[in-house]
Amino acid sequence: MFYYSTNKQAPEVSLEEAVVRGLAPDRGLYMPEDIRPLPEDFFRDIDRLTFQEMAYRVARNFFGDDIPADDLQRIVYDTLNFDIPLVEVTDRIYSLELYHGPTLAFKDVGARFMARLLGYFIRREGGRTVHVLVATSGDTGSAVANGFLGVEGIRVYVLYPKGKVSDIQEKQFTTLGRNITALEVDGTFDDCQALVKQAFLDADLNARLNLTSANSINVARFLPQAFYYFQAYARLKQLGKADEMVVCVPSGNFGNITAGLFAQQMGLPVKRFIAANNRNDIFYRYLQTGHYEPRPSVATIANAMDVGDPSNFARIRELYHDRVEEVRAHISGAWYTDEQIARTVQEAYDATGYLLDPHGACAYRALQENLREGEHGVFLETAHPAKFRDTIERIIGREVRIPERLRAFMQGEKQTVPMTKDFADFKHFLLSLPS
Repeated sequence: MFYYSTNKQAPEVSLEEAVVRGLAPDRGLYMPEDIRPLPEDFFRDIDRLTFQEMAYRVARNFFGDDIPADDLQRIVYDTLNFDIPLVEVTDRIYSLELYHGPTLAFKDVGARFMARLLGYFIRREGGRTVHVLVATSGDTGSAVANGFLGVEGIRVYVLYPKGKVSDIQEKQFTTLGRNITALEVDGTFDDCQALVKQAFLDADLNARLNLTSANSINVARFLPQAFYYFQAYARLKQLGKADEMVVCVPSGNFGNITAGLFAQQMGLPVKRFIAANNRNDIFYRYLQTGHYEPRPSVATIANAMDVGDPSNFARIRELYHDRVEEVRAHISGAWYTDEQIARTVQEAYDATGYLLDPHGACAYRALQENLREGEHGVFLETAHPAKFRDTIERIIGREVRIPERLRAFMQGEKQTVPMTKDFADFKHFLLSLPS
């Protein structure tokens, strides 16, 4: 299958080229030339498949033309060596817990898949070292760093906004060493993302270094996130509640919900999606006005969603032919203040005993307010609440237990490279790297 740019000013490329390049030369995002529907018997039998079996069938639709079946199955099964359970919170609302991977965040799925896919291409071609650039507002950095840790032929550079990620999140990507370097940027997530995008378009850098991105702008990062939407449907089907499934996604850079929209295009019977935002409500305003107006991000307690110019919005526009009425037909929006998020965490914990993280709280609240009669809602619980321990403990007034995997990260020593938000400084740093 070929991949084209959303800006349509660059030639189509193979999967390998799309993964290695990350961003198209015309600054567009790569899209598959078509989204193939899955057969009816797949959905008829889906509740009898394991998560790995199901994901492999989905992966074949995306990547089967480019990777031999045995190699693709190995990549998928190795990526998904952990469970993603569907947990009942109320009789109509379920949490899809995406935090059972190595870094306790949903991005483990896309990051681990991309690391294995890129490593596969490097081994197959015997090429030079690939330098992976990734901007993070929290969990992307830890998932990518741990997914790529020790992968031969790949060096990872994580750019994150100084003082704007939780201590636990920071420890997960600043203590690893080896082929992982953390760059502490004096700015916002949007500044970090801008540095990464500029680097891909700089002729000097690309002549010297083999650069790619591990943000959700990369097709190998965001497409595998479609896997767990099928998991949600399969588990609801086992309960006899899948006919009117509504999925609510806490949304920042919009890669996660875009993967869900791709799953729907492949035939997954999601009735509708809800994009839940914090105060960075750019998408919500787009739905109301029909105009997309990015602006500087605002810091909130749901920090991974603090994005003022969501990259994957370009893919949503492409998917629905840049017609806002088509977007509205598939997705509605909601947004919440810090106070509302905190109150939702407290009320859900008091009423059900279920502990939400700030991002999942946005999605849970949106389902509470928007579910219609006969519908069952699934929200994505994107990170373990302990990753936001200080915030959650202040809200509920109780100690949050830290899983052993997180404790191990916290014992490491922070190693970072300070960086300004000036591209000239970042370029100088990259040009000093061995090619």
